Amino acid sequence: MEQELEQIEGTVEDIIYENTDTGYTVFEISGGGVLTVVCGVVGELHAGESVVCRGKYENHAAYGRQFHAQECETDMPKDLEAVYAFLASGSLPYIGARTANKIIDKFGAQALEIIANDPAQLVTIPGISADKADRIQQEFKRMFGMRELIAYLAQFEISPRRAMEVFRVFGPGAMNAISSNPYLLCGEPLQLDFRHADSIAQYYHMEGDCAQRLEAALLRTLRHNAGNGHTCLPRAQLLDTASNFIHQPPEKLAAALDRCLETEELCVRMFDGTPYVYLPDLLAAEQDIADRLALLTRRGKNPVCDLDRNIQVLELTQGFAYAPLQKEAIRKAMTENCLVLTGGPGTGKTTTVNAILQLLEHQAERVALCAPTGRAAKRLSELTGRKASTIHRLLEVDYTGGVVSFIHNDKNLLKCDVVILDEMSMVDVKLFQALIAALRYSCRIIMVGDADQLPSVGPGNILGEVIRSKLVPTVCLNEIFRQAKRSLIVENAHHIISSEPLQKGGKTDDFFFLESDGEAAQKLVCDLVTTRLPRSYGFDPIKDIQVLCPTKLGPTGTQALNVELQNLLNPEQKGRPQLQSAARIFRVGDKVMQVRNNYEIVWQRIGGEQGVGAYNGDIGIVESINTRERSMVVRMDDRRLLYPAENLNELEIAYAITVHKSQGSEFPAVVLPVAQVPPRLCYRNLFYTGVTRARKLCIVTGRRDVVNRMMGNVRQNLRYSGLCALLQQAIPPEQVAVEKV
Repeated sequence: MEQELEQIEGTVEDIIYENTDTGYTVFEISGGGVLTVVCGVVGELHAGESVVCRGKYENHAAYGRQFHAQECETDMPKDLEAVYAFLASGSLPYIGARTANKIIDKFGAQALEIIANDPAQLVTIPGISADKADRIQQEFKRMFGMRELIAYLAQFEISPRRAMEVFRVFGPGAMNAISSNPYLLCGEPLQLDFRHADSIAQYYHMEGDCAQRLEAALLRTLRHNAGNGHTCLPRAQLLDTASNFIHQPPEKLAAALDRCLETEELCVRMFDGTPYVYLPDLLAAEQDIADRLALLTRRGKNPVCDLDRNIQVLELTQGFAYAPLQKEAIRKAMTENCLVLTGGPGTGKTTTVNAILQLLEHQAERVALCAPTGRAAKRLSELTGRKASTIHRLLEVDYTGGVVSFIHNDKNLLKCDVVILDEMSMVDVKLFQALIAALRYSCRIIMVGDADQLPSVGPGNILGEVIRSKLVPTVCLNEIFRQAKRSLIVENAHHIISSEPLQKGGKTDDFFFLESDGEAAQKLVCDLVTTRLPRSYGFDPIKDIQVLCPTKLGPTGTQALNVELQNLLNPEQKGRPQLQSAARIFRVGDKVMQVRNNYEIVWQRIGGEQGVGAYNGDIGIVESINTRERSMVVRMDDRRLLYPAENLNELEIAYAITVHKSQGSEFPAVVLPVAQVPPRLCYRNLFYTGVTRARKLCIVTGRRDVVNRMMGNVRQNLRYSGLCALLQQAIPPEQVAVEKV
């Protein structure tokens, strides 16, 4: 049963901490002769204001009893003392303690009413001009307009944090905008839950088939599916899905869709006689990618002197000969303007990339090495011995004004001649669009990846679509080299793709399968992580071992396993600080993961460099906790990141993570439980991706029949994308014929 909220009320005495962007505030209120410390996302507060807070008390070992507010209502100061405290606090422009005294002397307790409704009277105060009086009123209305909006939206179960985001988007006119069209809330950039907009619409007696609701449902359906990886949807499927979502006939939605196409809120393209509907930004992204790859493919080949002789010199220097396909990839990388290099583990992608790098550097080419994630970039740097960065860092994120953009763009191009982009399967269309926009038209692109891995978390399937088009030069390495054949991880990875039986392995191998099910499977995973693998192999259970789960649910899903593993590896200790955020408890020493991009969070690199930004999938360890400010410091590789209270919801406990979240990463040891996997997640690419994340040891635990089902299901997660068709339109067959090797 949900705990009933307590209520306290009083006057704000002091603001201890405040984040004006998110509304998270720590403040003191006095009421009934008691001074209470209150914290929570309550919006902007000022000394002298009257507040009513609802929430619950929490006890902290270091700071004692505090009140955690889940709701907070504010009112204008009423008595003379409170009005003076508010005016003297400096909350309004041009008014300090002296001017506050003059205003109180002139208007008394009615001062705030004068400011709100008749600011012209303020010009009678020395030092306040008509322009200043107007500015004072504007700020006062902004301040209390935000409060009014927070209170208004609270009745529709919209949190103060989200209410502040609404205010930042719509400003003082937010309530008028929402009452005219509540469905603006579930559009860009807010994307609030559709049910919130529906409840507000019902409050205003708007019909279920009103134009605003129908159009919003179509936009929401496309945005939701973009979150599942689709850049577009067939028109019929879009109408059917939206119809089921809001329980309205497809015919009414079809008319709404036609209106959206006329106003260009949505776009449509014909592929193989079928209309596909896009959000405009995703169509622009795929079109830009197709146009750039077409431009590179149509351009004439680059002449390279003595290429074969230089490859021979490399072979002599390295002490081994390249395989025929590796040589072909090296030649194409040097002569073509665009290349896809793909292949599974142990097929020599890294060796090939290193050879390409040496030849490019021999020609004094400026090469930029990058990957989608920090871990993938770090691994690329280790494998090549050269500096590699994330795409975000290469482009340099600019988040001024609260909108994500990049310092390097079409007006400030990168100074490089070649870009080598690793882990291409992880790159979504928006990020790749940003990268190619920042490249000179003469810059060559080499895309490296494993086409059998899961596609990107974001929308699109660039690597798969480019290969499927057969229009971009592509080399697929398929020979497993002798040294890799000694690895059962590599061998079984290729068995998964070819649907051959897995080798079960044993203690002397780097891969083995242990059969288990249900609660016993959970116990086995925990025993492997906490005891057996550290004892037998010397692995650190937190830093070296990663549990990868196909699903979040069930006894061997991430949610249950994280609770068990946290209690076993990092249990609660008396006197040791911990923080609770929603259902999660964080302790010093916990392994955590950033679960969404945050372009503002502050970090300091060990050694002194400072910066901002944490990205979806980054993993770290909690180093310290400040219970008073409800903040944490998390170390991610060589960076320390400060997480204030309002950003704790961006972190998850990460002893166990989903296979999807592991993309681009490698771990010394992987435990992969496949005892209970939902049918929608029983497919080959997911299992393959999980196995290939292991560098030294992979242990699969679970049921043999589930493993067989996953290996036998060749269905990759279907992704609707028009990139292949757009490439074919941009590169007519008569203009170029690309041989796939």
